[in-house]
Amino acid sequence: MTTIGLIGSGHIGSTVARLAVDAGHDVVLSNSRGPETLSDLVEELGPHARAATAVEAAAAGDIVVVTIPLKAYREVPVEPLRGKVVIDTNNYYPQRDGHVAELDDESTTVSELLQAHLPESHVVKSFNNIYWELLYSLARPSGSPERSVLAIAGDDDAAKSTVTTFLDEIGYDAYDVGPLSEGWRYQRDTAAYAGLYVPEGSPWPPPEGRQVTADLIKEKLDQAVRYADM
Repeated sequence: MTTIGLIGSGHIGSTVARLAVDAGHDVVLSNSRGPETLSDLVEELGPHARAATAVEAAAAGDIVVVTIPLKAYREVPVEPLRGKVVIDTNNYYPQRDGHVAELDDESTTVSELLQAHLPESHVVKSFNNIYWELLYSLARPSGSPERSVLAIAGDDDAAKSTVTTFLDEIGYDAYDVGPLSEGWRYQRDTAAYAGLYVPEGSPWPPPEGRQVTADLIKEKLDQAVRYADM
């Protein structure tokens, strides 16, 4: 049984936790406000979930999901994540995060910033381009013809293999976009961003999601345009 540590337990984090528990994993949740604020979520998730500090969640996780606002990425604990697979769900929103020069000039990407902060960890970018409401409802068992894919990017093949296995267990196939430097292809405002999973003409919130196949996500990834070229 794998333990999933979560640094951040908002919409995406709590949804990943639910999917992980459904798949038989243990989860250790944390947020910036303290473990006591997660008691309702832990009770809802059941005996396979517990709340902790960010350092404790990082230490406990076999895989650790970092799902906090980008502006707080330097607060992610470094030491307990050495050698571990870290899934980064983040996106850059200047109105929330403030302007980051190297992201504005696109000399790096969001997940490369986290990788630089965690030099001995193995960062894989995923879960950033799907609405949390659809992340849970679109999950399908392995082999289902209605299964969707989620994009991943990372610089370590073994780490990407680990994340691919985890995604399979919680209901998704993985589509490997390449190294972290290619993660911009499914960042906000690209064709492969969150709207990809919403049926055309659907009201909000959508009553159901749109299946995203490998062919469809490849088509949208190939259409990606950098911010500076928009």
